[in-house]
Amino acid sequence: MSESDQRYLLHVAAAAVRAEVEGRPRPSLDPQRWPDPTPRGAFVTIHHFGRLRGCIGTFRAVRPLPETVQEMAAAAVCDPRFVDDPLRPDELPDLDLDISLLSPLVRTNDPLSLQVGLHGIFFRRGESSGCYLPHVATEAGWDARTFLSHCCATKARTSPDAWREPDAEVYLFTTEAIHGRFCDAERGD
Repeated sequence: MSESDQRYLLHVAAAAVRAEVEGRPRPSLDPQRWPDPTPRGAFVTIHHFGRLRGCIGTFRAVRPLPETVQEMAAAAVCDPRFVDDPLRPDELPDLDLDISLLSPLVRTNDPLSLQVGLHGIFFRRGESSGCYLPHVATEAGWDARTFLSHCCATKARTSPDAWREPDAEVYLFTTEAIHGRFCDAERGD
C-alpha cells in the first residue's frame, strides 16, 4: 500500500476518533479518494502515552476499507473495557493510532504451525471466540503454545487448552500495520 494511502487511512481514523469523542457525526468519505471497492477487515488500536485506550476490529469484510477503518476507529473509542474511563478531548493530541489491515482468515488443523510475530489467531469453540493480533505474542514474549492458550483463556474465556479440542476452530491471519500520531494523521501528514 502506498504511503499516501496509509496517510489517508490514518486521517480517516483520526477524524472518526475526534467525531466520536466530541459526540459529532463522522465526516463523509469521498468515494473518489478510494476507488477500490474491495472489502477488507481491519482493527484500529488507540494508545495514549503507550497505554491502551481502545482496540476494536472486524474480520467481516463487507465495506470498502476506508469505511471499515472509520467504523472501527469510532468503535475503538467506545471499547467496552474503558466504559468507566472514556477517552477525553484533552487526550487527543497525545494519541497514537494503529491500523491493522487483515488478510482473510485461514483455518488450520495444526495450530502450532503458526509463526509467532507473523500470524494472528482467531479461536472459536461453540459460542466462545477470541483473537489476538500478531504483535501481541511478540510483545509478550510468548511461543505459539502460550499464544494459543492465552487467547483461549483471556479472550474466549475458555480453558487454556481449548484450542486442542476436536470441535475447536483455529484460524490464522496476517496483518499490514499502519502507525501514526493522531495530530499528524488529523492534518493528513
